[in-house]
Amino acid sequence: MKTHLVTAEIPPTSIPVTPPPVVQNAIPPPETSFVSAFISDNPYFQAGFGLMGVGVGLTALRQGVVIGSTVLRRRMLVTLEINNKDRAYEWFLAWMSQQASAAPPASSGIKKLASVSRSWTRSHQLSVETAVEQRKNGSSSVLFKLVAGPGTHWFKYRGAWMQVKRERETRSMQLMSGIPWETVTLTTLSRDRTLFPELLSEARDLAMQGQEGKLVIHTAWGTEWRPFGQPRRKRPLHSVVLNDGVSKQVRDDVQAFLLRRQWYADRGIPYRRGYLLYGPPGSGKTSYIQALAGALSYDICVLNLSERGLTDDKLNHLLSNVPERSFVLIEDVDAAFNKRVKTSEDGYQSAVTFSGFLNVLDGVASGEERVIFMTTNHIERLDPALIRPGRVDLTVLIDDATPSQAFTLFTQFYRGEILGDDVRQDVVSDGEVQRLGKMLEHIVEAEMKVGRRVSMAALQGLFIRSGPKEALEGCRDLFVSRRTVSGGEDSADGRVLYN
Repeated sequence: MKTHLVTAEIPPTSIPVTPPPVVQNAIPPPETSFVSAFISDNPYFQAGFGLMGVGVGLTALRQGVVIGSTVLRRRMLVTLEINNKDRAYEWFLAWMSQQASAAPPASSGIKKLASVSRSWTRSHQLSVETAVEQRKNGSSSVLFKLVAGPGTHWFKYRGAWMQVKRERETRSMQLMSGIPWETVTLTTLSRDRTLFPELLSEARDLAMQGQEGKLVIHTAWGTEWRPFGQPRRKRPLHSVVLNDGVSKQVRDDVQAFLLRRQWYADRGIPYRRGYLLYGPPGSGKTSYIQALAGALSYDICVLNLSERGLTDDKLNHLLSNVPERSFVLIEDVDAAFNKRVKTSEDGYQSAVTFSGFLNVLDGVASGEERVIFMTTNHIERLDPALIRPGRVDLTVLIDDATPSQAFTLFTQFYRGEILGDDVRQDVVSDGEVQRLGKMLEHIVEAEMKVGRRVSMAALQGLFIRSGPKEALEGCRDLFVSRRTVSGGEDSADGRVLYN
């Protein structure tokens, strides 16, 4: 049976084809970045090496920022550091204290003080400076001043902003004084660096105003010289009445020495001079030194050889670092090396040796550019090695009152004075003062012939509390028997002895 396949051809027909719908705002598939691919596909990065590299890169970036900021600060800012060993440190702190309490007058037109004052007042880190004034009558007054304490502060000086950073090192202190180390750092723009000298000069002038026309007494504090108490009013040189010609001779000698600095240098002679004033107590030795220092605009550095803890090395350091324009005063030098024990409870004795003191005066390590005054009531107790030339260049006797001294002191006290108050009821004329002064002169001369003397301090105390007639009547009670002090065989007149 045969099967036949019949193939039928179907005529082509057009069948419509629907296109796929178009999606508006379609988001394209994300493209994989190189960094992402490196982080996700790199096995070394996944093992930690990549993280280490990122850390190194960030550290380098941080160091670059630090170095850049440092370079920028060095280019744009300038700093000034003042430590508490520098004299300008105290001047600047006093200046800050003054500015904190200063109130500028409304008509001055100067805004500098006002801006500075407000800056310290607004500070949240303050320190207190307490000033205590003790009066002779027992009363006292206390003044508190607030200044910028340790920390960072800002103020505006002559149109320029400045940063003040006061730092205190509490873990280490100065060995001698026990005071912590402190520094004050001033920072401002580099263009305003010229204001630093002006600010320090202003602080110095402010500190000097309190000492202008006054005498500053310094005392040894460890190995440093520090002002003792408030500056004192200068005493007129003529108010200390000495024997005829003594005051002028000492003053002329000191002035001649001060004017011959180059003369000493040209001849290789150490530029220093020593004076010894000796005589009975109350004759005016220390008073004359103070008056002489005031007349020459010098300060006084009082040195106590029996001070606790003072050694030969410290003494040498002190005398080698005497403040400029200062006399060194050593009182009662005979009492320092006469083997007397101090009456303190711990039995302390001075550690300064006599040989060490001699070496300090003119030894190899002794300093220059200094004037030393020594006083003693007993010149016979001094070792000849102490008063030899080079250590003591001029020896001066300041004795008890002579007739002429008593007359001069009497007339200075009572001349031109109206004595009609409640303390002194007698009124005398200048002529009467002269007549009474001559009577006192004769009394002193008569008492001297019988070996009785009176000190200038005793006469001064009598004149202070008495009127002229009362003083003349009571002066005889002040005379005591005393051996006449002489200047030795080498002294022609018993007053001045040059070595």
